[in-house]
Amino acid sequence: MTPTLPTPDDVAARLSALVRVPTVSSRVAEEVDAARFAELVALLEALYPHVHRVLERELVTAAPDAAEGHSLLFRWRGTGGEAGEREPVVLMAHYDVVAVPGLPVPVDDVAAPAAGWTHPPFAGVVRDGVVWGRGTLDDKGALVVVLEAVEALVASGWVPPRDVYLSFGHNEETAGDGAREAVRRLGERRIRPWLVLDEGGAVVQGAMPGVAAPTAVVGIAEKGILDLELSTRDDGGHASTPAANGATVRLARAITRIDAHPFPPRLSEPVRALLATLADHVDGPMRRVFANAGRLAPVVARAFTRLGVEPAALVRTTVAITQLEGSPGANVLAQTARANANIRILPGETVASVVARLTRVIDDPTITLRVVSGEDPSPVSPAEGTQWELLRTALAASYPDAVLTPYVQLGASDSRHYCAISAHVYRFSPFDLTTAQRASIHGIDEHVTVAALGRGVAFTAALLRAVPPPDATGATPPPARP
Repeated sequence: MTPTLPTPDDVAARLSALVRVPTVSSRVAEEVDAARFAELVALLEALYPHVHRVLERELVTAAPDAAEGHSLLFRWRGTGGEAGEREPVVLMAHYDVVAVPGLPVPVDDVAAPAAGWTHPPFAGVVRDGVVWGRGTLDDKGALVVVLEAVEALVASGWVPPRDVYLSFGHNEETAGDGAREAVRRLGERRIRPWLVLDEGGAVVQGAMPGVAAPTAVVGIAEKGILDLELSTRDDGGHASTPAANGATVRLARAITRIDAHPFPPRLSEPVRALLATLADHVDGPMRRVFANAGRLAPVVARAFTRLGVEPAALVRTTVAITQLEGSPGANVLAQTARANANIRILPGETVASVVARLTRVIDDPTITLRVVSGEDPSPVSPAEGTQWELLRTALAASYPDAVLTPYVQLGASDSRHYCAISAHVYRFSPFDLTTAQRASIHGIDEHVTVAALGRGVAFTAALLRAVPPPDATGATPPPARP
């Protein structure tokens, strides 16, 4: 039976309701309002009654005393028997959001305006075909389109040919341990997902030079992430009698050395696959460059560094100094100076190799480097085969003019944890996004169009309806990290 999908306006209205629940994540426990997370979980139950009637819901708490909310794991039992249970489809999203600078955390007033925003970030304003607010793209928009598609399919009486899990994280923006615990539980049950799909790439235009067609970029891997603390100590004292080469000076020198010696550009396997896929869609002389990217790899990698921040980030490990700390007073010499380097690691490198290189670049034994947290880049999922073609099928139902292409995802997502139990982990948000929209994620004026929400629901429904039964695909390949 063909399901009746909701209208884009109805989807937008439900997303607006979720935006008005400020589920802000923070590493500071006092800034997390557990009641808001419980409110959103209850709201999902009210908005999606068929999902909660048919699917089995499991609250996943990473720690027994966790106060910041719960991750959700829904199981939709399919008709595929034991094979379908062992090799399910997992659709992911997260419902926590980052804070808005200038607004207090926790957020008490969802109508409070914020500097630079067209509309209050948590008001969920829907106007002129756009839903405005924190989380519309990262990641409540994706959460909504998954639930809308599943709600419609369940209401129509359709049952999937293999089990389907919905894995919704509550702290992706901070620890991500909700998703990690969900993976641990599935692993204990000997479940090896046939396909995992999380947030990530989108349908974009003009992202690559010479490519006129809209491009659906799907992350087949994601960069590793490392928070590295740089610190140095001194005797301190009164600012009226400073010694040469003090703690803040040494820290500043270390930072400027890092900035002056960026990681060398390199074409990783996902970027090579990206260029090979796009070669047939490039106009002019760039067609030959893309087609021969493997042979011209050093030249192409260097060229990417001059095309803008997004292309540059595709071909090198990046370092961003995000926090600085020195003296506690204007007239006091710093006893300790610290900085945090947020590093996104290109596939082919590791946390250890990055720390070793930065140690050489800084070249100062008085600077201590401490790994606060770090994960290596994810394994690379195949950009071919049944799972990849399933994504192409879903794309044809929602964005028929878009070219499906692999890439390396720049940001970290909860999906990296699923690489431990699945060899087919992909990252794609089924929205067409402008450059301004991509820049609004974690920034100002985050928004999604109502039309894109409708296309996102169509994509997800088409994907689920096209999932093959387990006996039609053969055995699932072994997981990337058994």
